[in-house]
Amino acid sequence: MGIAGYSLATLQNFVGLELGVSEWVAIDQARIDEFAECTNDHQWIHVDVERARRESPFGETIAHGYLTLSLLSPLQNAVGVVPDDAHQAINYGLDRVRFMTPVKAGARVRMHVAIVSAEDRGKGRILLKTRNTFEIEGEDKPALVAESLAFLR
Repeated sequence: MGIAGYSLATLQNFVGLELGVSEWVAIDQARIDEFAECTNDHQWIHVDVERARRESPFGETIAHGYLTLSLLSPLQNAVGVVPDDAHQAINYGLDRVRFMTPVKAGARVRMHVAIVSAEDRGKGRILLKTRNTFEIEGEDKPALVAESLAFLR
């Protein structure tokens, strides 16, 4: 189900507006450990619970920044960033990513999505730029802010 009035033809009407907010996603230690296995990034601050309790300035393990960033695409899909009438959406990369606040194991995050720009690139292609802000439940500062790019047709 799409966002009312949101289509390829009306993208410009949404520039500067928040498109939506995702559901909360839990970042538990099991997810952190699975990400460490997948990426071969076993830094103790992420995976060694006892050492993190003793030595980490956060008092516990924290998620890899790239783990949080990896949620961007599925959470954008859940919000409905790609209009229903688009035939294709291709990830074009990121313009800017800032990791602002560590996500502690057991925290929940959700993503706010705003449309930054929608540029007609000819041949039926639109370059869509979104600002994606990951909120941590109960925290004042976001976990990260990323500007992402996608070509839509």
